[in-house]
Amino acid sequence: MKFRPSLRTRRMAIGTTVVLALSGANGPWLYRESTERYHDYTINKPGYKAANGHWDFLDVPAGYRINTIHAALLHTGKVLLVAGSGNNRKNFDAKSFRSVLWDPRTGAFKNIPTPDDMFCSGHTQLSDGKLLIAGGTRRYEKLKGDVTKAGGLMIVHNENPDRPVTLPAGTRFTGRANGRTFVSKDPVLVEKATKVFDRRTGRFLHNDAGLGRIYVEAEKSGARYATGAEDNYRIAGLTGSDTRDVYGIAQKIALDKKDFQGIREAFEFDPVAEKYISVDPMNEARWYPTLTTLKDGRVLALSGLDEIGQIVPGKDEIYDPRTKKWRYTGIVRRFPTYPAVFLLGDGKLFYSGSNAGYGPADVGRDPGVWDLATNSFRKIPGLGDADETETSATVRLPPAQDERFMVIGGGGVGESDRSSAKSRLVDLKDPAPRFRDGAALAEGTRYPGVSLLPDDSVLVTGGSSDYRGRGGSNVLQARLYDPGTDRYRRVADPAVGRNYHSGSVLLPDGRVMIFGSDSLYADRANTRPGVFEQRIEIYTPPYLYRSSRPVLTGGPRSLRRGGTGGFTTAPGRAITSAKLIRPSAVTHVTDTDQRSVALGLRRTPGGITVTVPGNRALVPSGWYMLFVTDDRGTPSEGRWVEVP
Repeated sequence: MKFRPSLRTRRMAIGTTVVLALSGANGPWLYRESTERYHDYTINKPGYKAANGHWDFLDVPAGYRINTIHAALLHTGKVLLVAGSGNNRKNFDAKSFRSVLWDPRTGAFKNIPTPDDMFCSGHTQLSDGKLLIAGGTRRYEKLKGDVTKAGGLMIVHNENPDRPVTLPAGTRFTGRANGRTFVSKDPVLVEKATKVFDRRTGRFLHNDAGLGRIYVEAEKSGARYATGAEDNYRIAGLTGSDTRDVYGIAQKIALDKKDFQGIREAFEFDPVAEKYISVDPMNEARWYPTLTTLKDGRVLALSGLDEIGQIVPGKDEIYDPRTKKWRYTGIVRRFPTYPAVFLLGDGKLFYSGSNAGYGPADVGRDPGVWDLATNSFRKIPGLGDADETETSATVRLPPAQDERFMVIGGGGVGESDRSSAKSRLVDLKDPAPRFRDGAALAEGTRYPGVSLLPDDSVLVTGGSSDYRGRGGSNVLQARLYDPGTDRYRRVADPAVGRNYHSGSVLLPDGRVMIFGSDSLYADRANTRPGVFEQRIEIYTPPYLYRSSRPVLTGGPRSLRRGGTGGFTTAPGRAITSAKLIRPSAVTHVTDTDQRSVALGLRRTPGGITVTVPGNRALVPSGWYMLFVTDDRGTPSEGRWVEVP
């Protein structure tokens, strides 16, 4: 007899088939949904947070979302976020320049009128608590295929030893041999000539012409208006002897790619008045410069692209906050753009080799110790992956007294797809300092975000393994580095990839703000243009998930170098260490202000007494966050104190 299933059995079979079919169709979604829910459940468990920390998005209202490229923590506790034009040509053409002030305590935001395009400027903390910002963008780059008018560098000569000459924007230069006319885009001051005498006889020999550099462009579009060789140029509008004494000389003026061009303008941001204040402009236009505070509180400006898009040829200059003026150092030393240059305890400067993008591959890239007084430069050997330090980050490991530095990740020059996973360590107190490889990252990483934490660990997060995140190469990982053991420990992963134009800032409450990212493409196939990442994440480290933290309840607002200060504390676990952490001013993963200075500590009834090192180069004047930590390494909130 042939078997015939019952009606109930047939219905069950049909139902099972339907369920299996639906599961087959929706299985991946169900798997993803269940996996994401389990992941969210896991990362929000108290035990997980206590071990790995936690990430949250900062709720930024629509009217305050900008392409944050620069960020600085101010002594008011607020964070200045700066976009300028935000790497957006439409904003630049419309002169729409943005800055936003964020208060982490209240969550309030405020738009700050921004007087110039501070996109790709340099900045540093001043001793009076203001922030110096210098340089920025005069013109956006044009790729070779987009250039329609021939342009290039015109060097203007002035052979008159009696007076300088100023040529206005729109000055016309006509080649004596090629007959082509080019027009200047900006005014230029051409210094007077220098008389040269024979030292032995005192007899006059000749005049060395004063020089001025200016970008010129053809009046009309087309390749036929370009030139292929050097020529001497007559200058329209001159009269008298100037027609003979003042002239231009230019090499090839062509339809080549035109790089970004810098500005001379400089500003101080006043954290109390919450506004920019214009100061004396720099002598050189700079785009992608580094500003480094010196032992005496003055500021050194290094490198950058000038007003014609070329690397400033080593004309370093110094800003004096008392006079608000700049002057040349009289020293010529060339670096790539955004060189990582740090003040050392003996007043000399350390260049780590880290930089952020423009300059010849074989000029100014060797790390070393630089004596600004004599312009002597002692190279430091042993740097691992020495040809992959562009877009690397450098951090001065705690405590600052030890003068140990770590160079993290990086990549090849320009748009190279090479990246390094190395962390290179150097002890500058060693009589013969030499880099050695430390603990490695999980993969090659350009643009890593790096912040010193008050428990003496270092947060390393984000970056990408390829240039500007190409091919979906963002590194969605965070690690805590222990300088004592030279080990990385992976912690909670961020939700957002960060690469070019990103950075991180330690906040006074011990959390870290991570901002920016400017991917070249928005997909793995590199077919869709990238979109600037305006979301900001806040990382809460594991130490803030402990049951309690030490509290400073009172004490002075000022601490002198070599002096002491007494602070009262709330009852709790024993305080075992104290430190001053200088607030960050970061861009393009370059932060030369960041340092953590260990303080002498003595426990007293009801509190502590701290002692500040007396070395002015180790503890530059300015505002600091005073953190104390207990015997578990849990830090207090940072208390703002001034070192006058």
